[in-house]
Amino acid sequence: MSFIELKHINKRYPGVDKNAVTDFNLEINEKEFIAFVGPSGCGKSTTLRMIAGFEDITGGELMIDGVRMNEVAPRDRGISMVFQNYALYPHMTVEKNIAYGLQNMKVPKDEIKKKVEWAIDILGLQEYRYRKPKNLSGGQRQRVALGRAIVKDQKVFLMDEPLSNLDAKLRVSMRNEISKLHRSLGSTTIYVTHDQVEAMTMADRIVIMKDGVVQQVGAPMELYEHPQNKFVAGFIGSPQMNFYDVTVSGSTVTFADGSRMTLPQVIADKLSACGGELILGIRGEDIKFDSQNLGLYGESKQQAVIENTEIMGNENNLYFTFGGALTVARVSKYEVSRIGDSVEFVFVPHKMHFFDKETERVIG
Repeated sequence: MSFIELKHINKRYPGVDKNAVTDFNLEINEKEFIAFVGPSGCGKSTTLRMIAGFEDITGGELMIDGVRMNEVAPRDRGISMVFQNYALYPHMTVEKNIAYGLQNMKVPKDEIKKKVEWAIDILGLQEYRYRKPKNLSGGQRQRVALGRAIVKDQKVFLMDEPLSNLDAKLRVSMRNEISKLHRSLGSTTIYVTHDQVEAMTMADRIVIMKDGVVQQVGAPMELYEHPQNKFVAGFIGSPQMNFYDVTVSGSTVTFADGSRMTLPQVIADKLSACGGELILGIRGEDIKFDSQNLGLYGESKQQAVIENTEIMGNENNLYFTFGGALTVARVSKYEVSRIGDSVEFVFVPHKMHFFDKETERVIG
């Protein structure tokens, strides 16, 4: 049996004629790290707050460890939560902030001392233990917030965009710390973020949401390689997947600007039942400029003029117009092109994704 189960969960706020969350279904295993990801307003934080008990569930059933939780008070759910704004007490030192929740739970003083010492040690806060929040950096404050959560020794940790207030370098460092902490504690973690990089690098499985509805659930590379619809394909991956309106007839793909490509027969057969107007998607790294791929897929070779470049250090992004759309290709740092260069390229056929134009669901 799954450790946490969300069964047909719905949330509608009073006076609103549309659900904030609609028919949310998910089974979470014990010790799993789950990320809820999606754009602002998609319902991910609302779902997290329903699990925590801070929001009432309009419809459906929430189970934790086999017990129905819909009407259970937040403090009795066995959950610790880390918030986006840290919510530290400004007049308390680091160690007092960490200890405060345990004191409210009437934990014996000697046990509080042991747990606080353990948290301070595991989070590297020894030299800051007597400082107050105003004298800490953003990363240090976030570690204090984590310490306050882990000392409660709960089986479930909920994190609501805990790194969004940090700079880029600190976010990378804290991602690593949270991942290590999750593994060492053996807890079940649900992590809300709008940053798909955080979700991809930290989670065992990702739940992608849009407009209150789950779009797809899966392991990071499963979502990357096998998106079920156009939204998931465009949301996961950086730079974003390129999309084109195309017409497919037999093994020929015709783009909006009249460009044509020839499909391998196996792909053409897969599309035969739903030919006509489709959406073609391809990731930037699957657009190739090297001689080997140009020779291999030469019958579908295309030309374009580079309009912009982004030198990223370990790789380069090349921008050009093709198929009636702005296209970005991701190439190695050794493949250097300048603005105005005329280039030849091919799409790797088996890396192309085709979507129904009406439903935007993947084909095949």
